[in-house]
Amino acid sequence: MVGGKGTRLRPFTHILPKPLVPVGETSILELVLRQLRFYGFEHAILSVGHKAELIMAVVGDGSRFGLKISYHHEPMPQGTIGALSAMKDLDDNFLVMNGDICTNLDFGALLTAHVASGAVATISTYRRLEKIELGVLHLAPDSDRIVGFQEKPVHDLLVSMGVNAFQRSVCDLIPRDTYFGFDDLMAKLLSSGVDVRSRLFDGTWHDIGRPDDYQRMLEDFEARPSHYLPIGA
Repeated sequence: MVGGKGTRLRPFTHILPKPLVPVGETSILELVLRQLRFYGFEHAILSVGHKAELIMAVVGDGSRFGLKISYHHEPMPQGTIGALSAMKDLDDNFLVMNGDICTNLDFGALLTAHVASGAVATISTYRRLEKIELGVLHLAPDSDRIVGFQEKPVHDLLVSMGVNAFQRSVCDLIPRDTYFGFDDLMAKLLSSGVDVRSRLFDGTWHDIGRPDDYQRMLEDFEARPSHYLPIGA
């Protein structure tokens, strides 16, 4: 999924689409494509919208990555998952991911584990500590009476990494030609009662939505590039 505008990462995305922001001597999207090939994938469909012509010019047909690349053009912004509804060339089980992921996750192992589990959807998850830089008050139920206070609490959260494995039947839950986010899909999956699994990852994962997150990722990549791009990738 590479069709978004990446507004949180401005000013870096004023000119470049977010998947093409630099990482070392490459871009995030090129890094992901090289990783996918290393982990055994042969075909990737890029859902493009914003600045599609730049992404297509850089990626091309995928031959330099050892991949077959095809494109789905979003006729209008369709959210983080909506484009799946119109994709025809999908396997019975497939990986769907954001095109700006910086991680050392083994994508092939994720898909293999998903197929073996028989789950309809497998969500790759990560434990992240989030510090609230404010004093937090706790009130009694239905009251303005303060019963607790925490100074800059830290929350241990289980978050989605933006890398998921789906059965093709998931596409039937996504409406055609409309804006539909991953949050909307999760609500449908959970309300339908199908088997949805979490696969916890304890390696390295960077959310690069904000400039300070992006800078931390760049520093980590520069310090240990082979951590993300194994020899031969």
